[in-house]
Amino acid sequence: MIRESKRTGVEKQNFMTIGVLLTIAFFVSLVLVACIHARVVKIAVKYRIVDNPDKRKLQKEPVPVLGGVAVFCGVAVGLIVAGLFTDLRVMRIIVPAMLVMLVTGLRDDMKGLSPWFRLLVEIAVVLCLIYFGGFRIDDFHGLCGIYEIPDRVAIPLTVFAAVGIINAINLIDGVNGLSSGFCVMACAIFGVFFYCVGNVPMVLLAAVSAGALIPFFFHNVFGRTSRMFIGDSGTLAMGVVMSVFVCEVLRSDVGCSLCPRYGLIPFTLAVLSIPIFDTLRVMSTRIRHGISPFHADKTHLHHMFIAIGCSHPMTTLAILVSDLGVVFCWWILSVFCVPVGVQCLVVVVVGVLGTFGVYGFMDYHLRHKTRLMRRLRRLGFHTHLSRSRSFLALRKFVDKY
Repeated sequence: MIRESKRTGVEKQNFMTIGVLLTIAFFVSLVLVACIHARVVKIAVKYRIVDNPDKRKLQKEPVPVLGGVAVFCGVAVGLIVAGLFTDLRVMRIIVPAMLVMLVTGLRDDMKGLSPWFRLLVEIAVVLCLIYFGGFRIDDFHGLCGIYEIPDRVAIPLTVFAAVGIINAINLIDGVNGLSSGFCVMACAIFGVFFYCVGNVPMVLLAAVSAGALIPFFFHNVFGRTSRMFIGDSGTLAMGVVMSVFVCEVLRSDVGCSLCPRYGLIPFTLAVLSIPIFDTLRVMSTRIRHGISPFHADKTHLHHMFIAIGCSHPMTTLAILVSDLGVVFCWWILSVFCVPVGVQCLVVVVVGVLGTFGVYGFMDYHLRHKTRLMRRLRRLGFHTHLSRSRSFLALRKFVDKY
């Protein structure tokens, strides 16, 4: 019933109505998070809900870790306000799913949870999204000549893909601004897609998610006294949002409203390429060395950028630009009507080169202390702008507000 009733087409509402609604929802979530951020930081400090430094973490002092709570509040309130003007019944399953992952992540941030227990919770949440929300990957849209697929294949495929996406978003959270910046970028890309196909609920979810993340991003990157981590609570909740977006892009009735040249599977893979392929690289490397794939270490792509001397903002920028580069490759191929299979192959190759290739290249030069690495270190040193006048002015502003 939800699956049939949740589609609210753009054709039923005029452009101005949708534009105004998106603007209102976006700014409601943005302003709310901006207003409550300082209070959430104080609560985290008061109750010692902080991320303490250790040998695998990059910070040198405890940092409040309730950012996910602030972001979730912004998303929830933004959706409530938007729900006063349009049909958002589909959010009755999405928001509770986010809340479950928020609580699970918060418990993990505070006390620590077994990776296997967390995995079981993720599977349970995805199954609820499938059975109660109708979210599933049930169409390959012509990739390898495959179109709609039966539930016996769609359900396990959806669980595997969604759990993988949730963990990929979680594992990318290693330097300031990376997970939040990536999710803002992904929400913007998916939001444009959903607007084009007339899926208003998903456009609104993308808008309020981006709006809630933007204030947090600025405090996370530029703040000192106001800096707070999004934590597992925030990354797991946003992982649910990304999983829902992928399922909605790949549902069986989307292809009819798009030109056949746009490969939907390559599109979703391109948007999430760096987190997905970097997670595959890290976990496959751990397994190859006889280590648990859930073992925490400092072998992610962002750790390598830090190792060669890049600042946190430059590391974040480099990874976001790399991901956008994969999306651009997909877009160029689709513009020139390249077959969907070739689009997918190119996205995979570029994604692998951008993660496996880049990491291996920099690791080789770092271990052998080559001349190129010395040059890269000098270049990385120049990306540290934390003492520049403009950076300090921005820090003063975000710490004050």
